Amino acid sequence: MTLCVFALIASEFMPVSLLTPIAADLRVSEGWAGYGIAVSGAFAVLTSLSISALAGNMNRKTLLLGLTGLMAVSGAVVALAPNYLIYMAGRALIGIVIGGFWSMSAATAMRLVPAAQVPRALAIFNGGNALATVVAAPLGSYLGSVIGWRGAFLCLVPVAAITLVWQWASLPDMTAERATGSGNVFRLLESRAVALGMAACGAFFMGQFALFTYVRPFLETVAHVDVSTLSLILLGIGVAGFIGTALIGTFLRRGLYRTLIAIPILMAAIALALIPFGASVGIVAALLVVWGLLATSAPVGWWSWIAQALPKDAEAGGGLMVAVIQLAIALGSTVGGVLFDSSGYQSTFVASASVLLLAALLSLLTSRA
Repeated sequence: MTLCVFALIASEFMPVSLLTPIAADLRVSEGWAGYGIAVSGAFAVLTSLSISALAGNMNRKTLLLGLTGLMAVSGAVVALAPNYLIYMAGRALIGIVIGGFWSMSAATAMRLVPAAQVPRALAIFNGGNALATVVAAPLGSYLGSVIGWRGAFLCLVPVAAITLVWQWASLPDMTAERATGSGNVFRLLESRAVALGMAACGAFFMGQFALFTYVRPFLETVAHVDVSTLSLILLGIGVAGFIGTALIGTFLRRGLYRTLIAIPILMAAIALALIPFGASVGIVAALLVVWGLLATSAPVGWWSWIAQALPKDAEAGGGLMVAVIQLAIALGSTVGGVLFDSSGYQSTFVASASVLLLAALLSLLTSRA
């Protein structure tokens, strides 16, 4: 399951490190290429809200295997896409996998380990996420320079195939349990605290991906880095994120809401600082490393919030949060792309900072609710 998380996150965000060559090859702007992340987010939203009803009584092991196979198909479609439309279709397929997999992640952990070990199992799942941030972006950038962006996406196909075989051999049968309807999921929003928390979570991810989706064109056009330096910076972001994921538990134990408020404030400050220091490679690299430390560890905080705010509805709350996060990623990358194409990186970064500050305010209101 953790290997599947690694392959899934690598597939989802591979365009970030390959945005420039994708845009050039498909003859679209970098903003339009960035919409490949937006469309995967949109399809993830639809899938996360409907997967239980659509799957019905299907064995959950079979469903997970089907989603993993679809991940391999997505990588092949994107890599072999002859035009922009087919590229977007491949990105839509990975969105279906994202929505389905993450919606079932908590329930799967509950089926695989004793109840007392579920938080640890989810943390191990998130370790696949952190590892993907360490490896995927810099490796994607490097492979893109060596074998092209299409070759980089093709490399995801055998990883997905290995994951499929490993899951088939290791996962037990998981017969379907009574599905929670989408009405019950939305009913959670009747609680003011839950509604505010979901809004805060959504604002955080929207602000994060309004900026992060366009890191590569910013580094290439403003900081004027070459491919090797770009790969090193992306590696630094990933390593920092892995460290942040390991350390954030200490801060969450000391104060969940203080952590959820502080992270977006610090990230907003970084987004604004990148504007005047954009031409200084050293300063930009340092700022982005701190960004990676904060951004990659933040989801652990939001999953902890779900467990605290909805102890009896953690599965339904997790499904709703998946939809909120993916919708926010889609909106963030879209708004960021529009601003990047029309007004330049400065407007994109200011917008990112503004939404992140809104996330901090909403987190404060959540704590009081």
